[in-house]
Amino acid sequence: MSRWGDRVGLLLIPSLLLALQLLVVWPRLPSAHRGGTGEQGEAVFSVISIEPERRQRGQRARGAGVRQGEEEGVQRGGGGGSEGLYEDENEMNSRQMGPNTLEMQPWAARMSFEAELSRIVRYINNPQLNCSKVLSSGKTQEPIAAPPRWLLCAEDWLFPTVNGPCVAYSFSMDGGDVDFQSTVSRLGCEVHSFDPSSSNTSGGHLGNSLASNEGGVVSRHKMWLEWRSSRKSRRKMRSNLGSVSLTLADIMAALGHHTVHFLYADLLSAEWRVFQNWIESGTLQYVHHVVATVNLQWAGFEVTGTDQEVLRYWFSVLQGLQASGLRLVHSSAGKGHSVLKRTVTDIHSSYILSWVNTSL
Repeated sequence: MSRWGDRVGLLLIPSLLLALQLLVVWPRLPSAHRGGTGEQGEAVFSVISIEPERRQRGQRARGAGVRQGEEEGVQRGGGGGSEGLYEDENEMNSRQMGPNTLEMQPWAARMSFEAELSRIVRYINNPQLNCSKVLSSGKTQEPIAAPPRWLLCAEDWLFPTVNGPCVAYSFSMDGGDVDFQSTVSRLGCEVHSFDPSSSNTSGGHLGNSLASNEGGVVSRHKMWLEWRSSRKSRRKMRSNLGSVSLTLADIMAALGHHTVHFLYADLLSAEWRVFQNWIESGTLQYVHHVVATVNLQWAGFEVTGTDQEVLRYWFSVLQGLQASGLRLVHSSAGKGHSVLKRTVTDIHSSYILSWVNTSL
């Protein structure tokens, strides 16, 4: 019996030792709610969670609905980790907003459709600067013989003086910018034409060059103006894949231009948001002359509100252009007499406005 008892004792000793070890180690094992650290603060294990990725995926899905698929996550460099794989929504908004914010003007005295529209009409019909010498429709007129569709001031103190050729941009999809291209081409400007619907382009931001009717060279690009900054568009631009939409600042950066001396824009009712982008981004400090069509027949892309609110927004944009240095030198009425789908006999549905930047 003693021999059998000794054998049993030997078998029990390892079990007792193991139990003692577990009793010593057990207090040091972290529970799930401790966040993965021991009582002394040392790291014991790591918890990998996919919840942030799910949340980011949901934000991107919601953003795609609002931004029509233009926003998408982009990978950032830095340490090779997984942090910051996607853009934060606040960061996106801050880049779109720019250094300034459009200042909404106070309501007109009566806060009515008529009162709000009256302020806009007064602005359009009252040029702020007279030019004794102008450029228009491929000719130099001194003084103006007949009201042109648009004009550019050619005063010596306003005319660009640069090392090398001046730069001109033209945005149009209906061919209405032919005379503008002809005029600035005759000045010896480096002319760039932007039309996403044109087949006379090589695609992407590089474009190609074609001779104009006046013998000058016009570089044509399958590209359009955007009022939101998008990294996706920038990546597409760099890869030269088809037509893209970019802000004016991004287009200038892509083409290596610090200044645009003459800019023509017929943006088919996207002009109000594009103007706002120019104001808020500060891009106008690099543009000398602007000729643009403004459409009044409907609110415009991504402009919402009551008729009075839309008119107030339009007026605020016009005042923002003025605060940025643009002075109206000419306006030319278009066809129709519809304003926000209302017939107004003494006001036209669109106007071509010509500005010069006197703050440069």
